Amino acid sequence: MSFPSLADFLKNARDRLDKGPIALVLIEDEAAVQQTLAHHLTAGFKLILALSPEPLPAHALPEDGAKRIVNLRHDSRRGRAHVEAVNAVIEAAPADTWLYYGYNAEFLFYPFSESRTVGEMLTFHAEERRRAMLTYVIDLYAPDLERFPDAVSLDEAMFDRTGYYALGRMDRDGRYKERQLDFHGGLRWRFEEHLPQDRRRIDRIALFRSQPGLRLLPDHRFNVEEYNTYACPWHNNLTAAIASFRVAKALARNPGSRGHIRSFRWRNSHPFQWNAQQLMDFGLMEPGQWF
Repeated sequence: MSFPSLADFLKNARDRLDKGPIALVLIEDEAAVQQTLAHHLTAGFKLILALSPEPLPAHALPEDGAKRIVNLRHDSRRGRAHVEAVNAVIEAAPADTWLYYGYNAEFLFYPFSESRTVGEMLTFHAEERRRAMLTYVIDLYAPDLERFPDAVSLDEAMFDRTGYYALGRMDRDGRYKERQLDFHGGLRWRFEEHLPQDRRRIDRIALFRSQPGLRLLPDHRFNVEEYNTYACPWHNNLTAAIASFRVAKALARNPGSRGHIRSFRWRNSHPFQWNAQQLMDFGLMEPGQWF
């Protein structure tokens, strides 16, 4: 079985990047790999690059994804694996290609995603002269760690219905940046003592257009400041959400936290219904001017 590296693919098959939107999914472990890839196929991504240290087993690849999913070798478990992968694709892809990046056991939702494709949504966003979209990473978790020790349960997933807030983002001179905020909440807020300070934000610029010189930074922001804004100067824009088990998995697995956490469930836990409307109802993403 051929298992080329990401670098090999970008060198020898760049023509596959000619039509977006393209999704990069970094595979860190075995949790919900097949479901993650299937979800993003359904969303309408033209190409999905599944990046993993070892070849994915056949059962992890959706049957209908053979033409749109490419499994590539990449050390996705390293701390800055997302930076290397995303920046390599930015450099190889034609300018103005829409890209998305996330991890296994993470699921992109956007307004009306049950009836509209990600391509339709991004076309509208581009018409509003936006080159990037703010996404909120909403922590999912299993209600019972005894039954689900890895904290992952697709059938019984829960999330926090309250506890989200934003703080002004400052520059090096102590001035607030225009149209930029640091967003917090979820497990990162409730269990912040187990997370480094630079990993407590829930905002990620996960959808964006490539352009020469653009670079992703380790903290999920970009070197072009306008890409890091939540809206244009004139009105509110679309935002999206990533429903993610990633933090729950880490807290349940890491030696420094797993012995201190008996359950992620609390009084404001709410069943996740796996639809965009629920996220909009709770104010965790908004349609902007798109109806």
